Amino acid sequence: MSVILGLWPIAGVTTVGVSRDDARSTIAAAIDAGIRRFDTAYSYGYDGESDRLIGEFLQTDRDAFELIGKAGQRWTPDRKRVVDGRPQTLTADVEESLRRAGLDHFDVLMLHSPDPDVPLSESAAAIDAMRRSGKAKRIGICNADENQRKQFAAVAGCDAIQCPLNLLQQDSLDTLIRPAAADGAQCHVYWTLMKGLLAGKIGRDHQFPEGDSRPKYDVFQGEKRERAHRIVDALRDIGSGIGRSVASLSIGWAVSQDGVSGALVGARRPDQILETADATALDASTLAQIDQLLADV
Repeated sequence: MSVILGLWPIAGVTTVGVSRDDARSTIAAAIDAGIRRFDTAYSYGYDGESDRLIGEFLQTDRDAFELIGKAGQRWTPDRKRVVDGRPQTLTADVEESLRRAGLDHFDVLMLHSPDPDVPLSESAAAIDAMRRSGKAKRIGICNADENQRKQFAAVAGCDAIQCPLNLLQQDSLDTLIRPAAADGAQCHVYWTLMKGLLAGKIGRDHQFPEGDSRPKYDVFQGEKRERAHRIVDALRDIGSGIGRSVASLSIGWAVSQDGVSGALVGARRPDQILETADATALDASTLAQIDQLLADV
């Protein structure tokens, strides 16, 4: 299955109105729908909510699931998220994430983002030490450019990367995803639905509630948002002929790209993940239609 459930939206930081019961129901629905890969991080939730939630579901039959964890971002006492790639911090945060989840290892452990104040070689060595100690089976890096990926790999190897990719943002295909895949790394892409904009549920007149962070992104503003709506309108027409939703087409386009091995998809409610759980790669004809509409709008 191509979909990885990303747990950031249900951690209660940038989205509003997410209860713990909703979060549990969403994870349970994902499992029932066949999803077996989950993505968490030390900083997903002000007090480890994401780690704790997913840990509840992985206490039994642990080997049936793949858990991706990340360290290297944390919250200050005044709730500002900062990058911290110091080896001692990475080690402590990985151990704390596992303790929260009640687990002894991650299947994939990733440096959440390079720290400009810490040599990347030191952060990479710390992540590699976690693998050698048994706290991770595989390791990688997120939010890095190609040079940073290579620096990380030179020290520790690089089994996986995470980077953005969607119908509106495609630069990473040539600059990072395909080179990384050529070197044997798994490439997990996020923002495939661009925080709901490419899911077909946000109308032109939609007003975001106070506290929702999405309006700060440029694709939610002005002409870029209008272009996104035109793309969604066209996707809806394409999908109506083949029985696929706008969200399924958006994810399907991403996982159809050479080098992509999985799409991180967030959800706040069970119905949202049920709509996208079985999103699969697209056939050549549908891909060609989408590529043409992107050129036209």
